[in-house]
Amino acid sequence: MRLAASADPAQWIPVTGSLGWKGRRHRKAAIRMLLATTTGTKGSGVAAWAMSQAAPLLMRKADGRVLVWTWKPEPELVVAMVTSQELTPQLRTARAMMPMEYDDTEEFRNPHLGVGEKLLVPSPPDPRTPAFATYTWDTGTHLITLTAVSGDRERFGTVVPEIDTLARGIRIVDDLTLGETPGVLRIDPA
Repeated sequence: MRLAASADPAQWIPVTGSLGWKGRRHRKAAIRMLLATTTGTKGSGVAAWAMSQAAPLLMRKADGRVLVWTWKPEPELVVAMVTSQELTPQLRTARAMMPMEYDDTEEFRNPHLGVGEKLLVPSPPDPRTPAFATYTWDTGTHLITLTAVSGDRERFGTVVPEIDTLARGIRIVDDLTLGETPGVLRIDPA
């Protein structure tokens, strides 16, 4: 199972498929923002550069289970990442044990994935935590998650409608084995 999305090229720059010089600035901005989110500190330029060099190869190895974009007009404003995880009992337990402040979800529809949940946190309680939005869909076997993180709490609300549009374009592309022939048929649901 692989992920695909219809991201507007006028608004989003794909980080996932960029190699070499192409998309280098956007890759570095996305990695710097993701490092800041996970470590709670501003990602260093050297660490972001090193990760930006390895990221395309790591994403290729993920084979469509991860897609990443940055906001084209301003790469440092928002980064969006879609992931696919197999729904294990441990993952279901971890989701059930999320803190209560993150239980304020609303229903969100995607034409390809069905009804999911949207959690919008424009100003988290901890001032060091960046503004974010999370969209999740439970397909029964996998959990599809889109997480958009912003470095600017005040302007995050201005891009939420575009993130919603991106979330509606996410779909699953599945491989089907053909009878006795060794080939693979790929069917795009769009």
